[in-house]
Amino acid sequence: MSQTIVETISELEKMKKYPSSLYYKGDVSFLKRPKVSIVGTRRPSSYTRQFTYALAQALAKRGVCVVSGAAMGVDTIAHEGAGVENTIAVVANGLDIRYPVVNQHLIANIEEKGLVLSQFNDGFRATGWSFVVRNEVVVALGDILIVTEAELNSGSMRSVEFAKKMGKQIFVLPHRLGESSGTTQLLLDNEATLIQDIETFVARFGKETDESIVKDDFFYFCQKAPTFEETLDAYGQRVYEAELEGIITIQNGIVRLS
Repeated sequence: MSQTIVETISELEKMKKYPSSLYYKGDVSFLKRPKVSIVGTRRPSSYTRQFTYALAQALAKRGVCVVSGAAMGVDTIAHEGAGVENTIAVVANGLDIRYPVVNQHLIANIEEKGLVLSQFNDGFRATGWSFVVRNEVVVALGDILIVTEAELNSGSMRSVEFAKKMGKQIFVLPHRLGESSGTTQLLLDNEATLIQDIETFVARFGKETDESIVKDDFFYFCQKAPTFEETLDAYGQRVYEAELEGIITIQNGIVRLS
């Protein structure tokens, strides 16, 4: 049974119009985590499959939640790479329908261990325009947008337009000549940044985390590199305890996970 989110999600305020309703299945605390949106073609090359998976996996290991649209292709690989316990799926239909059918099992697992969101009430079946609406939510939720492969005039490039209007930084993978014409054009127009090395790229989100560290609200708060004053206001004495335990370091007034 889907439920309705009643509190305001600050990231969605960047949308052209804030959703009148937002339904969910899963754990809404995922919305408080650092988030990265990953989108791309439904027919990715083997190269794109490999590096989309690697990117999502590397982000998840740093406590980042991967957001995508549960579609075939890049979306599916992004969810699987992150792991269902580290992902948010935004769908274009009511939550009583698991679509596409080929991803029914994946979506069910995300409902159980991650978070699935929709603007549409039960019984609503996906249409062309609802996918566009879904894409805007996917982009809005992420701190940045990664497009791993896309052709010109594709749905993924529509997502890029949303990102530009929201002022979000866009990242793309390098491709061979004649491939991924959409992301290639973004680079030619200086509208995207190239990911040349996965480990270098994901390092901006901190170090790979120790599995023994409890990933609670404090962990995800610190993952965003807040100031010492912000962290102290939010968590008080725990800041000093975490520093003594070696969980965080404080340098130049900024709190980072160790």
